[in-house]
Amino acid sequence: MAARTQDRDWARYSDEELGELRLCDLDVTILGTVLEDRVHRLYAELARRDIRHRPHAWLSSEWFSPDGVPGIAIPFYLAHARLMRLEKNQMLEVEGGRDRECMRLLRHEAGHAVSTAYRLHRRKAWREVFGPVSKPYPATYSAKPFSRDFVLHLPWWYAQAHPAEDFAETFAVWLMPRARWRRLYRDWPALEKLEFVDELMAEIAGTRAPVRSRRQIDPLRQQRFTLRQHYKRKQRRYGEDSPAIYDRDLKRLFPPIENGTPSEAASRFLRRYQRRLREVVARWTAAHAYTIDIVVRDMIERARDLKLRHVRPDEEALDDLQVLVTVQTMKYLQDGHRHIAI
Repeated sequence: MAARTQDRDWARYSDEELGELRLCDLDVTILGTVLEDRVHRLYAELARRDIRHRPHAWLSSEWFSPDGVPGIAIPFYLAHARLMRLEKNQMLEVEGGRDRECMRLLRHEAGHAVSTAYRLHRRKAWREVFGPVSKPYPATYSAKPFSRDFVLHLPWWYAQAHPAEDFAETFAVWLMPRARWRRLYRDWPALEKLEFVDELMAEIAGTRAPVRSRRQIDPLRQQRFTLRQHYKRKQRRYGEDSPAIYDRDLKRLFPPIENGTPSEAASRFLRRYQRRLREVVARWTAAHAYTIDIVVRDMIERARDLKLRHVRPDEEALDDLQVLVTVQTMKYLQDGHRHIAI
C-alpha cells in the first residue's frame, strides 16, 4: 500500500518544539504508511516458505521482539517523514529508514518472533547449534571480525552478540529472497547453521504456531515521556558509537572551499571509489570486505551530514583516504565491541 500523507500540526514544528511532545501524543500508526507495505512483504516472504505464523507489528520506541510475544515492535519515527528527519538530526542516522535496511531488520525480528511462536529455542537441537537462549544478554559484546562461524547480515557482526541473535540473523539470511546462501557461505562453518534452519523450517512448514499472543509490549500509546527525554537517553546509550569520530579527519581531507568553486559532494566522491577503497584496504589489512564497507559507509553518511565538498585531485585525496580507512578498519578489528542495539 502506498504511503499516505497525513496533515498534523506537529509535522510543522521545529525540532525544539517537537521535543516537548510526549511519545504517546504522536498520532501515528503503521496502517496507511510505507511500513504497512513492508510488513506485508515480510508476510509474503514467510508465505512463500510455507510458514503460517504472521508476526503482528506495532509502534514503539525502538526495534525489538519481546520474550514470549511472537510479534515485532517498530520504532515510531519510521511512521512519518517528519519524525524520520528528527531522528536523523538527533542520532545522525535513521535505522531502518531505507527500504532494504528496513526489510533486513524486519526479517531479523521475524526470526525472533518465529522462534517464540514455535518455541524453537526450547529444542535441544536448537541449543546445540546456537547455544542456550538463557545466556545473559551483555551490555556490550566483543566481536571476532574474521570469524566464519556466523552469518553476516546486520552490521557489526550482530550474530555474535547472543545465541538468540545468532539464530535471528541466520533465519534472516535464510528468508531473504534470492539470497543464494549455499553459495555465499560455502566452506563456512556458518553454513551448517543455515542448513539447520532450512531443515527446521521444513519441519514446521504448514503447521499452526502454538504461541499466538497478540500482546503489544511498550506500545507508543503508553509511553508518556517526551521526545526530548527519549533522545537524551538514546544519545547517552549510543554516544560512544557516534559516527562523529570521523569528523576531524574528514574535514581535513575535504577542507572548506570558497563559494562558487567547482566541486563534488564528498559523499559522492566516497561512493565512486568505495569499491577501490575496499580492494586496496583489504590487501593492506587482510580485513574482510564487510568490515571495510562498514567503515566507508559511516564515512559517507558523515560526509553527507557535514555537507563536505571534494575539490582536490582524485588521486591525491584517495591516497589520504586509503590511509584513513585503513586506520579506522584496524581500530574496529582491534576493539571489536558494539553495544547491544536490537
